[in-house]
Amino acid sequence: MGSVSLKIGDGTARFKRATFCSSAANILMIFSVITTNLFALYAFTASPNHNQTQILHHNNKNFSLISEQVSLILREIDSSQKKLAQMEKELLGYESFDLSRPNIANELKDYLQHHQLPLGKDSKTGITEMVSSVGHFCEKNSDLLSQYMNYKAYGPCYDDWSVAQKLILKGCEPLPRRRCFTKTVYKVGLLHPFPNSLWKPIANKTVNWSGLSCKNFPCLNGKKLGRDCIGCFDLVNGFENQRFIKARSKNDFLIDDVLVLGSGGIRIGFDVGGGSGTFAARMADRNVTVISATLNIDAPFSEFIAARGLFPLYLSLDHRFPFYDNVFDLVHASSALDVGGKPEKLEFLMFDVDRVLRPGGLFWLDNFYYASEEKKKALTQLIERFGYKKLKWVVGEKADNGKSLVVLSAVLQKPVRM
Repeated sequence: MGSVSLKIGDGTARFKRATFCSSAANILMIFSVITTNLFALYAFTASPNHNQTQILHHNNKNFSLISEQVSLILREIDSSQKKLAQMEKELLGYESFDLSRPNIANELKDYLQHHQLPLGKDSKTGITEMVSSVGHFCEKNSDLLSQYMNYKAYGPCYDDWSVAQKLILKGCEPLPRRRCFTKTVYKVGLLHPFPNSLWKPIANKTVNWSGLSCKNFPCLNGKKLGRDCIGCFDLVNGFENQRFIKARSKNDFLIDDVLVLGSGGIRIGFDVGGGSGTFAARMADRNVTVISATLNIDAPFSEFIAARGLFPLYLSLDHRFPFYDNVFDLVHASSALDVGGKPEKLEFLMFDVDRVLRPGGLFWLDNFYYASEEKKKALTQLIERFGYKKLKWVVGEKADNGKSLVVLSAVLQKPVRM
């Protein structure tokens, strides 16, 4: 048996794995069998008197005692199983919300209600009820969650996408579903047909600008939104329309050079921290489908990517990727991979990248920023742990606001593991 450690605030809560439940039940069953056999052995070997009647009388008493002990053990097993089932529910988060609190929105209460299966226990899955999916840390942010769920059912939703994003960034992911109509932005006649949409300017009217400091794309083009997004919404005059086809340093790999390394087997890919979708657009030009993971941090990244005719995936990088194992031919990532600068988070994220990348697939690490020599060593050791083949590996310097940053660019091939 192992344990799972969840950091909550300044402390750490440790829970035994769910396998504890089955192990405890097995121990109780073994104990009951041993106890029953010992009583049976005593009953058939004990003979306190030579009188046959007395022997039968003692045997009856022994059998009664055995029956009482077995009944007691069975009751203990039943009670223990119920307690263990309750512990398992609590570990899985089924009953972590106190729905009796006055600040809990009614819609949230309705969403979190357990729904018994109409035909009882399902023979394939073993479940007896349907439980709504909601992130573990939603309970830690119940006030903000109630604000998000406080709406009139079947009416319009509040324009509160920024509240939803705050919850996601606080670890409340997935969010609960809602029964209200989301605010719409009229886009008919404003979107370009594919593939022209990949490189055409996006109209300001196609985006919901509420909750953002900028209210148009020219405003965003004058801002640095990240190391990988400087003027990244300008598809006409900026460097964005040259990215991945023109190198500015030795760490900028060209997209056609990387595709050659895939031996013609690159069909679908995943961009971790997809920015404004330019990597996916370049791949689309080459008949490769790429999904871009993004959030609307200070800019409408998701709507912009969708307006280009591409696939935005709205989730934080703390969330497990919602894909099956070994499905992508290529995974592309930059400094966005370094979630919060914490080595444990990077390890979990890298293992998830490895999970969704197929054997023989390519992992393209693009201008990953080293904050220190220690971080460089830690990342190098982590990559070597996966046993990837280094097809390209370049450590260089890159200018950023007058400073020289050490960055790593690499193309790695996932091995076949038996």
